[in-house]
Amino acid sequence: MTVEETLPKRQAKETLEDYTLRFAPRSYRRWTPAVVGASALGGIAYMADFSIGAGIGLTHGTGNALLAIAVAAVIIFVSGFPLAYYGARYNIDLDLITRGSGFGYYGSVLTSVIFASFTFIFFATEGSIMAQGLKYALGLPLWLGYLLSTLVIIPLVVYGMKALAKLQSWTNPLWILLMVAPLVFLVVKDPDSVQRWLSHGSGVSTAAVMLGAGVCLSLMGQIGEQIDYLRFMPPRTAENRRAWWTSVVLAGPGWVVFGAVKQAIGVFMAVYVLDAVGSAAAVEPIEQFTGVFKQLMPGWLVVPLALVLVVLSQVKINVTNAYSGSLAWTNSFTRVTRRYPGRLVFVLVNLSFSLVLMEANMFSFLNNVLSFYSNCAIAWVVTVATDIAVNKYVLKLSPKLPEFRRGMLYAVNPVGVVAFLASSLLSIAVYFGLFGEALKPYSPLVAVGVAVVVTPLMAVVTRGRYYLRRADDGIAEPRLSADGNPSATPYDCVVCGEPYERPDVLTSATGGTICSLCLSTDRSGAHVLP
Repeated sequence: MTVEETLPKRQAKETLEDYTLRFAPRSYRRWTPAVVGASALGGIAYMADFSIGAGIGLTHGTGNALLAIAVAAVIIFVSGFPLAYYGARYNIDLDLITRGSGFGYYGSVLTSVIFASFTFIFFATEGSIMAQGLKYALGLPLWLGYLLSTLVIIPLVVYGMKALAKLQSWTNPLWILLMVAPLVFLVVKDPDSVQRWLSHGSGVSTAAVMLGAGVCLSLMGQIGEQIDYLRFMPPRTAENRRAWWTSVVLAGPGWVVFGAVKQAIGVFMAVYVLDAVGSAAAVEPIEQFTGVFKQLMPGWLVVPLALVLVVLSQVKINVTNAYSGSLAWTNSFTRVTRRYPGRLVFVLVNLSFSLVLMEANMFSFLNNVLSFYSNCAIAWVVTVATDIAVNKYVLKLSPKLPEFRRGMLYAVNPVGVVAFLASSLLSIAVYFGLFGEALKPYSPLVAVGVAVVVTPLMAVVTRGRYYLRRADDGIAEPRLSADGNPSATPYDCVVCGEPYERPDVLTSATGGTICSLCLSTDRSGAHVLP
């Protein structure tokens, strides 16, 4: 065994702190379904929803905005359900799911980059909102606010899931109180505000609804961040079955229900403060909540509480953005280079991208960025969801048990890659008006439709032959126990010497068992099964 083949002990230890790039073993998953679900929902405390809803509402009117939000929510929920189930049931993140759901071992690098882009775009969005709050309340220049909103996240995201679960659980009650109580009070005190909100704008337009839905659908990648929590769900048993399903549904695809409500509230608050602050400022959450808080409490308390809410929300979501982004970048880099530099390196890389976007004032053209990006996010998520729902369970051309290990998968599976490229490229072409201005608003529907049709079509054309390179990983014990949960039997890795549970290992071509990460970093290929 050469030095190059051996994963350093420090790196092995780091990957075991939150199971970076790995199957999450039963020995680590000590949380109850309720704790995992609450932690996952804590990650949707972001305020971009308020800005997104406000932007759509002020541009297209309340009626169009609410319909756009509803259309997007239905698509996100339906496509997110099979992904959340697979992540929670088999304890793997969305990249590992994507590998075995139509993309192949290297093919999913493409979608990892798409997901990493999602995390730094939304980190920049949330960091910008926090900087706006710091400027409003403390007079800090925006450039300094951008920097502070980035630096404050680094120490919080270093320790992975254990730290994130505590952070989200402890801060959820205060966040909910500050978010909900003022709005309830406002509606009770000024019931006419609801009528002003509903009557804002002109009539309903299909084109306006789809333009708004395209912006909302940019959030489709959020399911990846939800799965980064859901992969730590405990085994599903007869005793916890109801709690397990409740947490998976609410914290998985159900995140979009909470997101849609926040977007609708964003429209409401923007309309409420519009006359006082103008359309440019009405999309800023600090202005929205300050305007609402003024109706509820003494003036001296308004700005401090609004700032606490904004900062708390940004910290809760941006630790998740930074964490998930670092996983996505590390995953891609490790597979392409067969080197594992450590997740913390890519925490800094992801935050650097975010800081550049913030300093470039991305917030001023937020909806344009999100509308374009949504085409790629939709193509990826809908392709994987269709492969699971149709190719695995209806056509039975894709293996139901997810596979992610090197040597077991083909480098590229044309089923997912072709469907993703066809969906994203065609929808982007529609978005830029290459098929006429009349079709331009419908690019999100094009992305969904092409992915739904081409994914099973490619599976039929290829007869499913490119899903598995090997059917046997060389170990006699099945990966699932008799109750359908991943087996907890430990096996020692011949490279790093650490024990790993059955789903994370396979036989080395040189003898013994090897863990999935050591196999990924095997530069010579000596351990890869023929």
